[in-house]
Amino acid sequence: MALPATGLQFFTVYGPWGRPYMALMLFVKAILAGDPIKVFNHGKMQRDCTYIDDFMEGLLRCCGKPATTNPNFDPLQPDPATAAALHRVFNIGNSQSTELLRFIEVMEQALGKEVIKDFQLMQAGGVVAIAADTQALKDWVGFGLSMPI
Repeated sequence: MALPATGLQFFTVYGPWGRPYMALMLFVKAILAGDPIKVFNHGKMQRDCTYIDDFMEGLLRCCGKPATTNPNFDPLQPDPATAAALHRVFNIGNSQSTELLRFIEVMEQALGKEVIKDFQLMQAGGVVAIAADTQALKDWVGFGLSMPI
């Protein structure tokens, strides 16, 4: 008997008890200390930001609906989110990118402090814009987000 497996790719999850090495936490710490923050690609980076409660909603819905096989799976034209095996792969995200400068603006408003920005060139290997395609998740468990920051 095969064990159903669901893989989840999540996008820039933020919220209470966030990971200390993520940009949001590093930015907040620097802003509160009055230190500058490095802003790569002159702030033209875009990320799909997902609040932790929204991520958990998608995760819990997937836990309630085990993966199944795709009876129409064609190995010559594969759908990477399904297979002839008992697995599914979903993106959990907001489905929209938020520009880094807007993200920083919201932090300024929330913290009541102006950010000292140290504009930098694009980092080697950096990606300008990221947004989750969550249609498969919506189709599978009826859950999706679309709320800009």
